[in-house]
Formats: sequence, structure tokens, C-alpha cells
Amino acid sequence: MTAVYILIAILIFGLLVVIHEGGHFLFARLFHVTVNEFSIGMGPKIISKKSKKTGIAYSLRAFPVGGYVAMTGEDEDSDDPDAFCNKPVWKRLVITAAGAIINITAGIVVMTILIASSNTLYGTEIFEMKKDIVTSSVSSEETLQPGDVIISVGGAKVYTANDLVYQIMRRGIEPCDIVVTRDGENTVIKDYAFPIVSEEGTSFGQPDFYVKEVPKTFTNVLKHSFFRSVSSIKMIWEQFYDLIRGRYSLKSVSGPVGVTQALGEAARSGADTFLFLTAFISINLGVVNLFPLPALDGGRLIFLLIEAVRRKPVPRKTEGFIHMTGLALLLLIMVIVTFKDIFGLFS
Repeated sequence: MTAVYILIAILIFGLLVVIHEGGHFLFARLFHVTVNEFSIGMGPKIISKKSKKTGIAYSLRAFPVGGYVAMTGEDEDSDDPDAFCNKPVWKRLVITAAGAIINITAGIVVMTILIASSNTLYGTEIFEMKKDIVTSSVSSEETLQPGDVIISVGGAKVYTANDLVYQIMRRGIEPCDIVVTRDGENTVIKDYAFPIVSEEGTSFGQPDFYVKEVPKTFTNVLKHSFFRSVSSIKMIWEQFYDLIRGRYSLKSVSGPVGVTQALGEAARSGADTFLFLTAFISINLGVVNLFPLPALDGGRLIFLLIEAVRRKPVPRKTEGFIHMTGLALLLLIMVIVTFKDIFGLFS
């Protein structure tokens, strides 16, 4: 990977962080919350400039692993009427969720642009079976055939070729039921066995057919943009679940170094690949931040929702301790993953 591609990757990753933190910052300012610092990166300051008009410090820090918007009253009580803690719960919910929502929105916009500019779109109708692969249903004589429109794989509905391939990869590691539309009627193919491939110790189902193109109409562009984005969000949650239950190892997790490497390789591969990965990472950044885990935006949202129900906040010390513990574990995982990514560059 050349220096140019590395630089492009770092700039894009940095831009996604700016978009995320910019969401928090924008709504904090909109709701007149006292903001002390807007920082990109973590750790020691490289550059910092304080606005004479607003008193807000704008900082660039040494480690490009995120950023933050420091607000008065975010983690402590304050007498400042414009402190975060003194704003209505709904405003704090919006400020906290804004970064993730804007990341997801930006990813969807990029995904839509990418799909609108693509030459071809593919649906879920089988065009032909792959001749070098022979598979069939384990428990019946029914099998897939050209002309079948696949509706669901292993109980998961599919709407586009992207959906279809992902669900086969995830659910096709063991025989599963396939629902297709054939001759105008729905047909269930029981226990269909897809070919299985393995990569770095993880097994994936593999499609044994090719699908047909669909016309590139305005409606189809919107449909594919919507379902590609929904599929990306669902994929992130499902992969997180699969990671917890042990299907994926820590080797499959990437930190900022791994993300930068992937972006650099995508930039070298072409604009389409680069844009798709940028959109996916932006959506990923938004969705992961909404996980209900301490120190993440999702964890903070949980405490705000508890406050909304109880009509009083969880004691600051209790919440602060939980977030600090979560942050320490998060940083430990990030360090482990970063070292794994760095060693991977030289392996």
C-alpha cells in the first residue's frame, strides 16, 4: 500500500470521526449547551486553538482512534444553567444519539450515490446454476432451479442479491429451508445444503447459482439503496452476536489500523469499492456506537432512558464508575486489536 493510499485512508477515517463528533457538537450548540472542547483524536494535544468568541477549544490529538465533544455537566453536576446535565432529558437523548445517527445517515447517502452510479443491479431470481457445483435438498427431492425467485434463506427474508449472498454466507453453513416463488406460487425447499468454504478458521455458505440483472429504474435504485443499508446495519448486529457466541475469533476484528489498511486497499481497487467500504464503515461506526455498552453512546442512552422512566438520574458516581470501567475495557480491547492489526501488516 503506497503512501498516497494510506493518506487517503487516514483522511477518510478522520472525516468519519469528524462527522460523528460533529453530530454531537451541532446539536449541543443548537440546544445551547456549554461546550468546552471539540477534539479529533485522543491522547496528547498536537494542535489546539481556543475560540475567543465562544471559548470552545478545537483540538487535534495524537492518537487517531476517535474524538469527543467535552460539555459542562456531562459527567458531573453543575450550577451552569446551560450545562448538559441541566437540559431536559429529550435534548440530552438527541445530543447523545446525534453522532451515530449522522454517521448512519452519511453512510446511507454514500450508498445511494454508489448504487445510483452503478451500471447493473441484481435481484434474487436465479439465472442459472453453477455447473461445477452440485447440491440438493437433504430431506426432499426439491432443489433450486433457474427462474426461482428466492424470498428467504433460513427464515431470513431477502430482497436484493446483496441480502441473498450475505444470508447464504451466514446461514448456509448447515442445511436450511429456502422459500422461493416458482410458477407464481411459494415453494419451500427443505434442508437445502449450500457448498461451504472456510477462511481463517471460519466457515461460510457459498451460493451455487448466478442471479439475474434487474432494470435500473428509479424505484429499483431506491429499493436497493434502502435494503443495502438495512442489510449493512443488520450485518453489524449479527456479526457482533456471532463474535460473542464464538463463531468469529478476535482475528476477524479490526481497529483503526485495520480499517485504515482496508480503506487504503479499497482506494487502490477502485472508486466503487472505496465508496462502498466508506459507506459501510460510516454505518458501522454509527451502529457500534449505539450498542448498549458502557462508555459508548448507546450505554449513555440507556442511563438517560432510565432517568426518563424514573424521573430522576442514576447517581453520577455510579454512572461514572460504570462508564470508566467500560472505557478501560474498551481501550484494552482496542490496544489488543491495534497490535494485532500492526503485526498483520508484516505477516
